Amino acid sequence: MNEYAERLAGPLVTVGEEAAREFEARLADSAALAVRVAYGVLRQRQDAEDVAQEAFIRAHRSFASLRDREKFRAWLVRMTWRIALDWKRGQRRRTTREQVVAISTALFTDGEAEAIATDRSARLWAAIDALPEKLRVVIVLAAIEGHGLKDVGALLDLPEGTVKSRLFDARKKLQELLQ
Repeated sequence: MNEYAERLAGPLVTVGEEAAREFEARLADSAALAVRVAYGVLRQRQDAEDVAQEAFIRAHRSFASLRDREKFRAWLVRMTWRIALDWKRGQRRRTTREQVVAISTALFTDGEAEAIATDRSARLWAAIDALPEKLRVVIVLAAIEGHGLKDVGALLDLPEGTVKSRLFDARKKLQELLQ
């Protein structure tokens, strides 16, 4: 009986090790993108790293139940995006902190150009934050992160035409908000 149990235990450990190696390989390929997506939402490096770390933990816990492991990258991006939005909703004081930093930067810099650039950046991010979520994610991935339309479509599991349409709508809405 013990021999039978040992034979069964051997392959189970190997399968777990294979899954762990596969997870590590896929995570290594997608980790930087997850951090950039979180940064696109939160605009603070440490918060983005914390959100990405939380996404990695959740992905590790759920990796065994992932049906199509070829879509791991898109799955991780969507998970990171959702966690970042939840994090942002829970961290309303971040807005106040950014305003204080922008004001102090504008007050204590010698160059007027730097103050103008800071103001423009703050206005742009405020306009991006005002976009609906479905437009915001497309504009961040395509325009800010520099991903191609096909990549954005694959990451968000959307057709390329939908990505184009949302990108057009996002740019138009941003133009209206910034005028």
